[in-house]
Amino acid sequence: MTTHEGGCHCRKVRFKTRGEPKFVSRCHCDSCRRTTGAAYSTWVGFMAASVEWTGEPPSFYASSPGVRRSHCPHCGTPLTFESDKWAGERHFLIGTFDDPSAFTPSGDYLREEGLAWVKT
Repeated sequence: MTTHEGGCHCRKVRFKTRGEPKFVSRCHCDSCRRTTGAAYSTWVGFMAASVEWTGEPPSFYASSPGVRRSHCPHCGTPLTFESDKWAGERHFLIGTFDDPSAFTPSGDYLREEGLAWVKT
């Protein structure tokens, strides 16, 4: 079974995923831009049951109703997105994987909220 590992900048929060991701997609929504400080965010989605925290656990916060995001309590790296809309899934920011080149986005979400100069 395929596994992927990753974690935060200071390497205190670590994770491992098992199996292939459900999706790899860019999100252009305002919330993701504000959370990451980037023009858009690229997410790699897995079923939460196929993910384990192997280092210290992250801190979680409710960023909006029905949405929970995580980050490292030490260095602040944003890590995950979870939503009631996609119950049972955990979405990781692609840059938190040790080998982000293992994933290729196959689409865009909420492109209508995106910045006009972003070409995907």
